[in-house]
Amino acid sequence: MKSRMNEKLEWITTGTLIVGVDVAKTIQWARFVDYRGVEIGKALSFKNNRSGFESIVSRIGEICKRQSLDNVIIGMEPTGHYWKGLANYLIEAGYRVVGVNPYHTKKAKELDDNSPTKCDRKDAITIARLVKDGRFFCPYLPQGEYGELRGLTNARVNMMKRNNAIKNTIIAILDEYFPEIWTVFKNPLRGKASRQVLRNCPFPSIILAMGETGVLMEIKKAVKKTVGIKKVRELIHVAENSIGVRYGLAAAKMRLNWLLDELELAEKQLSEVEQAMETALFKTGYAAQILSIKGVGVVTAASFLGEVGDPLRFSNARQIARYAGYNLVEDSSGKSKSGTCISKRGRKQLRNILYQMAFTMVGHNAEMKTLYRYLTTRKENQLKKKQALVVVSKKIITVIYSLLKKQDIYRPELVLGAVRKEMMAA
Repeated sequence: MKSRMNEKLEWITTGTLIVGVDVAKTIQWARFVDYRGVEIGKALSFKNNRSGFESIVSRIGEICKRQSLDNVIIGMEPTGHYWKGLANYLIEAGYRVVGVNPYHTKKAKELDDNSPTKCDRKDAITIARLVKDGRFFCPYLPQGEYGELRGLTNARVNMMKRNNAIKNTIIAILDEYFPEIWTVFKNPLRGKASRQVLRNCPFPSIILAMGETGVLMEIKKAVKKTVGIKKVRELIHVAENSIGVRYGLAAAKMRLNWLLDELELAEKQLSEVEQAMETALFKTGYAAQILSIKGVGVVTAASFLGEVGDPLRFSNARQIARYAGYNLVEDSSGKSKSGTCISKRGRKQLRNILYQMAFTMVGHNAEMKTLYRYLTTRKENQLKKKQALVVVSKKIITVIYSLLKKQDIYRPELVLGAVRKEMMAA
């Protein structure tokens, strides 16, 4: 089978112009080399706007005409978000755009001058010469429903972080001013009654001043039947014996109400994002196959496709596992032999999603539960719990890819192959 490196090197011929671009917020640099890595012409600095993009396209055209070159490869580091506008513009202009790992640029920048000096101009030529050596990859910019899912998945992740930050701040205030509230309400942030208490009588001194009747009337504004006088009396009892601080109550109550407003807004936005994810998921045509897997929900299925894009753009499931950073690596030399671990050189958020899927499925999916139990209890090469979840994650990738490729629904009897079943029976 042809090596992927050889395949990439075949793209570079004597008629190829290689462009290295160092992307930045305002001013970007481009350097131009031939197939040998010999620089052609002067470095170009251009602004991150349309006129700047037009200037690099114009320079590429001039060099190709002057040097009689008919092939162009443009390399850049796909970090942050500034590269996307330029990459999209160049792709639409008909150029091949490839990515260079920033870590490789960092390590290779000293090869030319044996100096740790770093600047945008220098990075651009380093990127160009890495491309010349085939040290690049093809970045994926999802389109259509997959582009929507990528954006929605990122929005949901940010929303979850914001949601958790707000909750943690509210918890910190309660722990300081009324820590005993957790003995009355298991989770004060979840129920309508407890939220009504947090909004209007969150601290012991306010509760005691309102009395049983006042607190009960306040709770009844939010709920009618679920909370009665017994719960109110518990609240008053713990308020009488509270160790919470008694200063700055007005300021703390104001902050608490602001945070509750933010939390309600964040929860509303999170619900809207998840509804949009469900809509986009069904537009892909893959919803029925993925959701037929017991333990996989709408949000996790949509998040998986948001991170991966169209799974069938990969030749096999192993490529998706590598894309996630699940390929195994070791660090051995001579007589020194190390263990293996996953490389983590892939999409971190995809690994997070797969880990969550695996964690849920070992509790709700009989086949994955059986596989997990076998991996953690077998006599030889017994895995730790987290290691076993990684194996289950890779199995989930294989199952999803197989279902989509065959346009089939989940069938439990086919999940664990004959070889695996024989190993488990031994």
